Amino acid sequence: MVIDGDCDFQFKTEDGAIWYATSHFFYLRYLCVSNRETLRAGEAPVTCNRMKQELRNLVDRKVLLERMQSGEEERTTVSFYCYARILNPAFFRDYLFIHWEATGVLGRTYLAHEGINAQISVPTALFDDFKTHLYSISFLEGIRLNEAVDDGHSFFRLTIKVREKIVADGLEDESFDVRDTGVHLDAKGFNELTSKEDTILIDMRNHYESEVGKFKGAITPDSDTFRDEISIVEEMLEGKQEENIVMYCTGGIRCEKASAWLKHKGFPNVHQLEGGIIEYTRQVRQQGLENRFIGKNFVFDERRAERISSDVIAQCHQCGEPSDDHTNCLNVGCNLLFIQCATCAKTYKGTCGTACCDIIQLPEEEQKELRRGQKKVNRIFNKARLRDWMHEDNDQSGRTRVIGVQGLRIPGA
Repeated sequence: MVIDGDCDFQFKTEDGAIWYATSHFFYLRYLCVSNRETLRAGEAPVTCNRMKQELRNLVDRKVLLERMQSGEEERTTVSFYCYARILNPAFFRDYLFIHWEATGVLGRTYLAHEGINAQISVPTALFDDFKTHLYSISFLEGIRLNEAVDDGHSFFRLTIKVREKIVADGLEDESFDVRDTGVHLDAKGFNELTSKEDTILIDMRNHYESEVGKFKGAITPDSDTFRDEISIVEEMLEGKQEENIVMYCTGGIRCEKASAWLKHKGFPNVHQLEGGIIEYTRQVRQQGLENRFIGKNFVFDERRAERISSDVIAQCHQCGEPSDDHTNCLNVGCNLLFIQCATCAKTYKGTCGTACCDIIQLPEEEQKELRRGQKKVNRIFNKARLRDWMHEDNDQSGRTRVIGVQGLRIPGA
């Protein structure tokens, strides 16, 4: 849908009237919803700068995290996405923040000119109110909400960010239409098509996601980002334009774009799993279908993953024992994402190795001094890519300067 004209988007009120959201209306609505001030005749709306100061999180991260962990309020974790042309994402961002903060919504949402991508946690008692407001927005009316397989403490703060794209893809082709997607498959159709020998099944997630869970027979490209995987998959499928191709991801958004891109590049028989692994699991359990997914479904919130089957297909990155629990190294200056079993978590105190274990036992001021000047980056352990490095970089103590994971044993290394 195109959201155009002088308004930024449309929404419906309880009496069924359709309103057209404009900046002037937004400022008046802000005052009404927040109850921070009363606008009297002749007064000007609040300024943009002042609004920006208030439309963000003001509570310390540690306080919010403790509040989430100790909270007893029942919450529902959902995700949704929609590709649509949004003329003013920054304006829409503020509109959502005001309403969602008032409803107690937590989570992470990205907005761009191409649409919206949201993973959020809603108070269960207010879930119907949340849906009513969400569906009042013209281009989100009736949008499918993927409810989490395993609920729990998923998010501790509300973050809504405006980005260049809701899924970073590195694609610059202006003739590409992301809405011209492949055939959507429900769980039953997915099982039927992927059981055929001539079907090519591709996991469109990152390597650390597929390491702990995947569909039987799936190809799992070794990629750190969706941007990398797009080009890897396109190259991998060269000469197979007429084959049946099926793609899947967590909730569907990455496959939506990937399937459209392959169609754009001349692949006519492209399919995608409707609603991703989350919706597939719901349908399988509800309809009593065969579950072809093994292991865990990695998720990008405090839960880390949802258990889909009892299979453990990964190994601890420190000792090699079966384990599929992701964690971040407790050394803030490292923060490496890796898989750690309970034994190694105790041995290394939740860190990725002896060096980081030593650091977290230093006084806080010394730790801060060690981190001073370090650029904050997301570090992710990749077992397959580091085999050759391990041979070259291990010293006699068994440590590795490259990744910080001590005592790693990899078959064949």
